[in-house]
Amino acid sequence: MEATELIERAIAGERRALARAITWIELRHAAIGTALASQQVRRHTGVGSPHVIGVTGPPGAGKSTFVDGIVSLARSEGKRVAVVAVDPSSPFSGGAILGDRVRMERHTGDDGVYIRSLSSRGHLGGLSAASTEIVDLLDVCGYDLVLVETVGVGQSELGIMEVADTVVVVLTPESGDAVQAMKAGLLEIADVFVVNKADRPGADRMARELARAVALDDGPWRPEVRTAVARDGKGVDEVVQAAADHLTFCQGDGAARWAARRGDARVRLYLDLVAERARREAHEGLQPEVLGALRAGTLSPYQLVSS
Repeated sequence: MEATELIERAIAGERRALARAITWIELRHAAIGTALASQQVRRHTGVGSPHVIGVTGPPGAGKSTFVDGIVSLARSEGKRVAVVAVDPSSPFSGGAILGDRVRMERHTGDDGVYIRSLSSRGHLGGLSAASTEIVDLLDVCGYDLVLVETVGVGQSELGIMEVADTVVVVLTPESGDAVQAMKAGLLEIADVFVVNKADRPGADRMARELARAVALDDGPWRPEVRTAVARDGKGVDEVVQAAADHLTFCQGDGAARWAARRGDARVRLYLDLVAERARREAHEGLQPEVLGALRAGTLSPYQLVSS
């Protein structure tokens, strides 16, 4: 099957075709990028169709449970939802753990929900290198809302800003004070803060400290701070409304800021593609005797690069 036909079948609603197209994107199949580039991607011309929400934060904050709550709310409004859940990858097989699919099992029989776990494959930023293209594919397939959940690795999460329209940072009362959040770079990433598991001691204090920290932000958008207990569905609707408010901002006063992020994403994708091709060609070009010398330590990598 050719890449163009595969994408056309995915657009027509064939879930197997969509799954295979995503796999081809992950594997950097030569033809799939060209075929996708010929499609009309709505988000290349304006924000909101679909609304892409990135959900990030430290491990154990309840990101997957929170995403599950957003999916339920969106489906109650009749929206088609896609979830791209980036899992940590095995250092041996490169495969994903698929833990997020387990937590969202109740949506697996719903044709209006598509959930795909990706392997981060060691890519910095908590995202798979293919995330941008996969979001574009889900766009042309007509989804109304795309949720991108990252691995949750702290300082290297800046890539989510370039993929998502709205970034929701999920924290817990145990995540530390606002100073620690600032050290992790989360204040620069977040459009909306959520203190999840707000039924635990310290949640109100954490929310107040975050509110004081964001009050110092004199930028065009001041991140909103909300509390929630995602496990019980409490506060999820308020966070969704805050994300909708940010989307409205992106469609108005924040349009230039949104366009700059999309431009950065295209540059990053180009650099990723160049780096991956160079790495692959360099590996394929290694002669057996050179590879053996590298492994034995009789040839330095620096010597080889300089030769």
